[in-house]
Amino acid sequence: MNKLNAVLLLLFPLLLSHFQVSANSPAVHYPNLPEPVANNAVALATSDGEDYLFSFMGLNSEKDHQGVHNRAWRLKLNEPKAQWQAITNVPHIEQLPGRLASMAVGIKDKVYIFGGYTVSKDHQEVSTSDNYLYSLKNNSYSRISDMPVAVDDTAALSYQDRYIYLFGGWHQHGNVNLVQVYDTQTNIWSQATPIPAPAVFGQAVAAVGQELVLCDGVTVQARENQARTFTASPICLYGKIKADNHLKIDWQALPHYSLDSSFQETSKAKPLVAHYRMAATGDSKNQQLIFMAGSDNPYNYNGIGYNSQPSEPSNKLYRFDLKSHSWLPTIEAEQKSMDHRGLILYQGELLRVGGMLEKQLVSDRVLITPINDLAQ
Repeated sequence: MNKLNAVLLLLFPLLLSHFQVSANSPAVHYPNLPEPVANNAVALATSDGEDYLFSFMGLNSEKDHQGVHNRAWRLKLNEPKAQWQAITNVPHIEQLPGRLASMAVGIKDKVYIFGGYTVSKDHQEVSTSDNYLYSLKNNSYSRISDMPVAVDDTAALSYQDRYIYLFGGWHQHGNVNLVQVYDTQTNIWSQATPIPAPAVFGQAVAAVGQELVLCDGVTVQARENQARTFTASPICLYGKIKADNHLKIDWQALPHYSLDSSFQETSKAKPLVAHYRMAATGDSKNQQLIFMAGSDNPYNYNGIGYNSQPSEPSNKLYRFDLKSHSWLPTIEAEQKSMDHRGLILYQGELLRVGGMLEKQLVSDRVLITPINDLAQ
């Protein structure tokens, strides 16, 4: 055996090991956003066989009222070397253009953008009622019907590629427990079965087909002779949309995801931990609803808690299994993050676009968590 063959023989196990590791690594590393942004509305849409990832509005790294903007970007996912491209700023009817806590929902070649709130120099916050449709084909916005009740920090999902549900949220001076439903075919709003729990903002929702789970958020607590407080709400609800009436939702209480798997009703429960502004999505292939990240300390838009303590992100990932109707064991993602307005599932990977990292650092990254990495 010559020296070259001997060297190759020694190196072969190392090379094989390298390729095996690479095969289990994420297939795509997404480019960074043009600038750091948190509390941005995110969506996925498809036009002429091309997939696009979107980020609308949000908060830049200044983390003050001047950092609230209405800029928007899109990324062509099918193109390996594509970079984020700026698109036209999101329109507005309020004097201030920037918005926080909006929601975006992609359906086929359109993205629907709902609500949010503006922040003035004197810290006044206004929930906005105007909503917009972004067309990929025309690369333009058109205004759609205003919400009956203007909300921000709501949770959104689509159903049958037609209806968009907004669950609760904040309206001007307090929370609402409404379920407002927008019909993309008729441009008409309706009210579905209300949420049978204390009204919250900053909650998360995920759905597969008719089934959904709504978790957490922040309640407003009144106190005698004192200012009201904002308190995390560790409540999860299961809902099923009626097959013959999309405005009827059968609600059920669920055990909270943070309970020990060994918890028995006769035993003493450990304190429940709720998360604010988690990222959530449905995984139809595995029939699971996924909730991840967020913070266990509710906070103002700058990342500082209502208790005046800096909020820190989580890397916890919770899965509700629709087949067994139960929570699976909690696992941890590689990176911690918070301040999300959605979670994108694309080609077997969970994508968190922007948000805040540790020490309230506004992020320009697309964080990737492969579905195959989730423990079974």
